[in-house]
Amino acid sequence: MELEKHYTNRSGWLRAAVLGSNDGILSTTSLAIGIAAASSTRDPIVLASVAGLVAGALSMAAGEYVSVSSQSDIEVSDLKREQNELDTMPDVELKELAKLYQQRGLAPDLSMQVAIQLSEYDALGTHARDELGINEITQANPLQAAVASASSFLAGGMLPLLVSIFAPLKWMVPMQYSFSIIFLAFSAVVSAMAGGSDIGKAVIRICFWGTVAMVVTALVGYLFGQRIN
Repeated sequence: MELEKHYTNRSGWLRAAVLGSNDGILSTTSLAIGIAAASSTRDPIVLASVAGLVAGALSMAAGEYVSVSSQSDIEVSDLKREQNELDTMPDVELKELAKLYQQRGLAPDLSMQVAIQLSEYDALGTHARDELGINEITQANPLQAAVASASSFLAGGMLPLLVSIFAPLKWMVPMQYSFSIIFLAFSAVVSAMAGGSDIGKAVIRICFWGTVAMVVTALVGYLFGQRIN
């Protein structure tokens, strides 16, 4: 019998990778479009794209590391508190665990038997999983999230940077938009396949909001360009 395929174990790095790649595409493209709408030369567009790429990657890495580290600190604190409660009042914790199993549909006697056996095997692990919702799959990994986020941002942001370098100036804005939509759609397909989710829904969602972001940025760049000129 073939085992079922699950994707929950990918949620940590996949979330950071999807966020990073999409943000890399959108941020760099939006910067390029905004500058292109206000400038008639290539140098400011390329410079803005490079600056946005470097700053965005570092910002994403730092932000992910700090935020996921905060989550990890909370988990560690909860586990220490839970271990202290297990050491000082094991009977109360056992009844609490049995009550959780009752709420999930087990009979009172059976829930207590399950609580006793699981506590004898791994009391802290059992309480972490069933009471706190912490396990080895969902547990926070700051370094993994930071690396995935930064590298995916760089990968995503390199694409509009190449468009900034090679696209004809008079077609810069429409080409940036067109290529970014293709890049975003491809990113959505890859992330949906990796996560086992609906591909069409993922593509429509990212393309819609990507379009909104780029249109607003282009409008801002155009208005400021008009005022400067």
